[in-house]
Amino acid sequence: MSRRAVNEVHMTLSIDLFWSFRSPYSYLATPRLVEMTQEYDLAVNARPVYPLAVRSGAFFSQVNPLWIPYLMRDTLRIAEMIGLPYRWPRPDPVVVDMQTRAATPNQPYIHRLTRLGCAAAEAGRGLPFLKEISNTIWSGTIDNWHESDHLAKASARAGLDLAELDRKIAADPDKYEAIIQENQKAHLASGHWGVPTMAFEGEPFFGQDRLDVLLWRLRQKGLKKR
Repeated sequence: MSRRAVNEVHMTLSIDLFWSFRSPYSYLATPRLVEMTQEYDLAVNARPVYPLAVRSGAFFSQVNPLWIPYLMRDTLRIAEMIGLPYRWPRPDPVVVDMQTRAATPNQPYIHRLTRLGCAAAEAGRGLPFLKEISNTIWSGTIDNWHESDHLAKASARAGLDLAELDRKIAADPDKYEAIIQENQKAHLASGHWGVPTMAFEGEPFFGQDRLDVLLWRLRQKGLKKR
């Protein structure tokens, strides 16, 4: 192999993406991340984690009451600004006790979704899967996203077979749960707890509004266009 070829092999930069299926900011960030991988020699390692409502039930009982109204206003205007269709999912990926705002013990959706994300990442299609599934859940074009063949079609657009992913998870659920737990440990170790967090060389970049800062850092480290 020539010296030039060796240099090209080592040009690809890589980031870890800590991401939640219940996070509107994760949804809003994903198309831009996909565009970055298309424009630049960049690999995004999708590492799905459980939402804060599942990871830390106390969070929503302690947060300032203004937080949720602000989140709704902020995410709506960001979606409008970037031209991305958006509506809070029906149903919510996390079933919440409306009195405490904490996740209920019985969660029919989020465990499967997060494990599917891990299985997709294992198959090398993590980011496309996150993009297609989150669009199905968050775009507002589909009610009851969990029914019919909505998720199967989204998986196919990402280059994956939903039934095959489900079979892999059913055959070894503990394996995928362990992957999620490891992702969550790595997420905290990166220096942040929120999603989306993009981690690069030990430095966390939290939120869809830090993608330009991330891109600036990656360029400092030699990121090249494809």
